[in-house]
Amino acid sequence: MTRLDKMKEFYNTLSIDIDLAYFADEDHTCYEDLESAIEDDNGFNVDIIYYSNAMKYLSENDASLSTSLSIAAEMGFATETLTSETLASLLASQNAREDFYHLQSDIEEFFNELED
Repeated sequence: MTRLDKMKEFYNTLSIDIDLAYFADEDHTCYEDLESAIEDDNGFNVDIIYYSNAMKYLSENDASLSTSLSIAAEMGFATETLTSETLASLLASQNAREDFYHLQSDIEEFFNELED
């Protein structure tokens, strides 16, 4: 089994909505390499389309809208341009990043073992 195959196999075992195997690269040697690849390819960006999908995501993840509105404000969005789809997409993108960050120790451990 090649190094790249081992990476893809491991990535597929992780519980995350990002297709980490897509970003696998034989040249990656650490968590930061994978993170950079995902970031460079906008892999953390999640688009939630359709009003009903957006409202469902927001009601399940930010019913008060406080988190999604805070994210929008930090990114410089004007209130009058915000839609439920925009808020849901911003929140889902932040959640994807946080989910990935929670896997850091597992990914670092994998790369350490891979190098041994």
